[in-house]
Amino acid sequence: MASIRKEILIDARPGDVWDALRDFGAVHERLARGFVTDTQLDGNERIVTFDDGTEAREHLVGVDDEARRLAYAIVESPRGIVHYNGSAQVLPDGESGTRFVWIIDVLPDDFAGFIDGRMERGAQAIKRTLESRPALDRS
Repeated sequence: MASIRKEILIDARPGDVWDALRDFGAVHERLARGFVTDTQLDGNERIVTFDDGTEAREHLVGVDDEARRLAYAIVESPRGIVHYNGSAQVLPDGESGTRFVWIIDVLPDDFAGFIDGRMERGAQAIKRTLESRPALDRS
């Protein structure tokens, strides 16, 4: 199984970043604007639409407020992914910054390069979104 890890340094308070990450139904507004264009909640799942029009159904596996960690799994994808488990964790970095750790495990291994590229684009969108004040303020 391929495991891809991204660490993103974000110029925002960890509590604010966690609040945005934890908002499972607003990833397109508060977490990865532009990379994710829409999110629709369906019970404990969300249907995420990406900037290329691809949709994925993601199941919320768990939320750990103390550790500031969220885990999810893709349960339906048009690309032929057999297994996809993701997690993201918010850690303090310095006095007021955040280290955002994002890990995805995927099968088949052939998808590793594709997922890595998507995560790079997603990481850029996460940083850009979270460093913009309006993304952290819930309207």
